[in-house]
Amino acid sequence: MKLSALAHALAAILLLLSFAAIAAAGPLEDADAAIKKRDYATAVRLLRPLAEQGNPNAQYTLGVFYDNGLGVPQDRIRSYMWFELSASQGREGAAAFRDLIARRMTPEQIAEAQKLAHEWRPTTQPSP
Repeated sequence: MKLSALAHALAAILLLLSFAAIAAAGPLEDADAAIKKRDYATAVRLLRPLAEQGNPNAQYTLGVFYDNGLGVPQDRIRSYMWFELSASQGREGAAAFRDLIARRMTPEQIAEAQKLAHEWRPTTQPSP
């Protein structure tokens, strides 16, 4: 099995496992249901606000989605950024995927992704 095919298979398995670890009421549960239906656009819509608020599991999952072009065009810079943010919070597996993606990026792309991660700030949750 080629490295890229193995990486994609591993990403899919880890994606499913990541949702087993974070399933909770609300948007995460709804995102998990969307992923099981392969409705990635809905999953991204549900996960993005959580990732932007700093949820490392949602950030990790968006990293997987951007790397594989699920629900959004493939974007390794954004994928690296989300994995970097998730890894900085100790999310298991995020640093390994970030490093795997980096092997397929130019030094300029890596620098851009690192800049985005460094400049990123969490949003606050909207008040009810």
